[in-house]
Amino acid sequence: MKQNIFQKKEDAELVPPVDSTQAEAAKPEDNKKTSDLISPANHGTDIINLVNINQVYSDHNTSNVVFKDFNLDIKDIKDRGQFITLMGKSGCGKSTLLRYISGLQEPTSGEVYIYGKKRTDKDRIPMVFQQYTSFEWKTVLENVALPLILKGVSKREANDKAMDMIKIVGLSGHENKWAKYPTLSGGQLQRVAIARNLVVNPQILLMDEPFGALDTVTRKQIQVFLRSIFEEAKIDPTVVFVTHSESEAVFLSTDIYILDSGPATVRHHFKIDLPAKRDDSVRYSTEFTDYVNKLGAMMEELKNK
Repeated sequence: MKQNIFQKKEDAELVPPVDSTQAEAAKPEDNKKTSDLISPANHGTDIINLVNINQVYSDHNTSNVVFKDFNLDIKDIKDRGQFITLMGKSGCGKSTLLRYISGLQEPTSGEVYIYGKKRTDKDRIPMVFQQYTSFEWKTVLENVALPLILKGVSKREANDKAMDMIKIVGLSGHENKWAKYPTLSGGQLQRVAIARNLVVNPQILLMDEPFGALDTVTRKQIQVFLRSIFEEAKIDPTVVFVTHSESEAVFLSTDIYILDSGPATVRHHFKIDLPAKRDDSVRYSTEFTDYVNKLGAMMEELKNK
């Protein structure tokens, strides 16, 4: 069983092993509808499979085909987390893919698999949006604890776990403030959103342009913060991230997928071979600049199609 990325070692030892006979599930193979029984606990199981996805929006006599038989596999690499970034022109379907994975939207047809199991209505994967999504009439602590309380956790336990997460995201001392602007800055409000999503022990975190409304300095600071959370995770977490910023994508990512549109296809997929531990100094390296320039050229190519 994959451990909560912030679970303490002593807590992890209390987690019972997965019964493989109960964990078996159908998994797509070779982009076909046929399947084999496979345990999500095995490292051979993919993290996410989008299989034969079709999305058509109809308006009177016209139809907009966003996806046609679209397939995307995010593999599980043993003992290593992944930071996957999706890029492409506006309207190509990046955010729609996140909504499929999270369960917020169903495709017109096709299947979504999470760790080899077909996603159901009961599966909800946390997602951080560009807009501030905190409840302004609640404190930071109340916002972060809310998902646990909704799951039936006692208020005392929920608050204890929420405080642990508030410390992790660097908001200690702000827990009793109202979660609204200008009481908190934009960067702090996004940290609240990240904490609220992480407190429910996700193995996968989805982020849809979460830093788009931040100023340049704050944006860089929170990029470093997010990267540090990813690097210090106790297991191999998967973050799926959408952005329009080439430099942001290069700094954060292990893999970048560039989507074409009309209907969407994966135009480019390349890996970012930068140090596993990254801070601001990485931005001044020749390798970083080369990646940003290469990515910028690819995006310009799409715009000029």
